[in-house]
Amino acid sequence: MLLLISATLLLLLLPTLLGWLGEEYLISLASRILIYALVAVSLDLMLGFGGMVSLGHAAFFGIGAYVVAIFTHHSFDGSPVLSWPFVLPGLDGALVLWPLAILVSALLAAIIGALSLRTSGMHFIMITLAFAQMLFFFFVSLEAYGGDDGLSLFARNRFPGLDLSDDTHFYYLCLAVLGIFLLIAYRLVSSRFGMVIRGSRDNEKRMQALGFPTFRYKLACFVIAGAAAGLAGALIANHTEYVSPGLMHWTHSGVILVMVLLGGSGTLFGPVLGAATFLILEEVLAIYTEHWMLYLGPALILVALFARHGIYGILTGRERNNV
Repeated sequence: MLLLISATLLLLLLPTLLGWLGEEYLISLASRILIYALVAVSLDLMLGFGGMVSLGHAAFFGIGAYVVAIFTHHSFDGSPVLSWPFVLPGLDGALVLWPLAILVSALLAAIIGALSLRTSGMHFIMITLAFAQMLFFFFVSLEAYGGDDGLSLFARNRFPGLDLSDDTHFYYLCLAVLGIFLLIAYRLVSSRFGMVIRGSRDNEKRMQALGFPTFRYKLACFVIAGAAAGLAGALIANHTEYVSPGLMHWTHSGVILVMVLLGGSGTLFGPVLGAATFLILEEVLAIYTEHWMLYLGPALILVALFARHGIYGILTGRERNNV
């Protein structure tokens, strides 16, 4: 609890501290960390609590980003997104676009999940990877939206009472979104729903024998995770003011998976630490070498071998208690 309170205070005061240090440019990096923490926590719901290892989670992240980018592009262009069978105009309001990104990502997750969850183990991993790659190549083929070159936004979305072009305002909005989702996720995993999901991870046949429709529970978990990843995608589109099909590539899913494992899967707060550690190491190591993954790799191997609960387990003493 002390660690949680300290981390919360640090995050709340971070823009002020960076301002005193004259390092305001790092606020943008902090926002990026919060966004990736959100998508990592969403994957942790599936992986750490549901035992569903996915290499296609970035698909929902990318879809959320593209929903925002396409509608914002048409808003500034003045042309409709659709003109038949009905006119669908471009938009740039966050209160409309971001829920739309969540909805589209959730619908996509429902379709992919309904098909993928009929398999398990390696087959589940491969089918989620396949769906992500299908979407990746689909958006590569969309020349109207930049194809492989991606699509730039003219400006960030409008949000009532906030100026999202201000990095500090955007940082606090990302922090609020992450905090709300962490609270929702905590309530979910602590509820009967969470108990069933964890029970299905450990022994699905026993849960089915007890009368629980495990497929429905796992699909609901898959959809919730996909929706949250879509929201993170909406945020990253605004953060970078640029989207590309690379957001959906399976290697990007691998990066998110590494963040979860590095921080500690099945802990909720671990993926936040994993995202922060990964992105800070990337930023620091990239200053000295373009081959920064060569140095990050051994660190990840050490964590995988000696820290079952990742960085979170080391900080909270869970690793010592398991010895």
